[in-house]
Amino acid sequence: MTMTERKAANSGVTVKLVETPAELEGAIAVRMRVFVGEQGIAADVEVDDADTAPDTIHAVAVHEGAVIATGRLLPDVAGKGPHIGRMAVERTWRRFGIGGQVLAFLEEQGRALGCAQITLHAQEYVKSFYAGHGYQEVGEMFLEVDIPHREMVKDIRRGE
Repeated sequence: MTMTERKAANSGVTVKLVETPAELEGAIAVRMRVFVGEQGIAADVEVDDADTAPDTIHAVAVHEGAVIATGRLLPDVAGKGPHIGRMAVERTWRRFGIGGQVLAFLEEQGRALGCAQITLHAQEYVKSFYAGHGYQEVGEMFLEVDIPHREMVKDIRRGE
């Protein structure tokens, strides 16, 4: 699919909750290609217990039945509140707003749970993406799986 075709097809992308085992497998497959294949993160680190925890909210972007992006919301991480993570978009679908759609969908899920703020750990090279969606850096750079990250937070209450 050419870049023009992908841009036109963007209107055919649906962002939704994972509802089937096949959709979860698709989400994990995208993460494996992005984080393990492209970034060299160990597969046993990428897939964790939160993937099957009953309170984890998984979102996928689907185009013509194929999962092309994913992210997840953990309602509470170490008593610090909700945390978005494992955001990944297939290489050929990047820069078409798909990641922003997944992020907005997860924020809406957080609002539905009554959350006022969401935290995430952004890789240094994509922190401007999150900043563009209203996230603010907190603290110093740190390493997570040997990759520089920044903690970022956003107040997700509407009208505030």
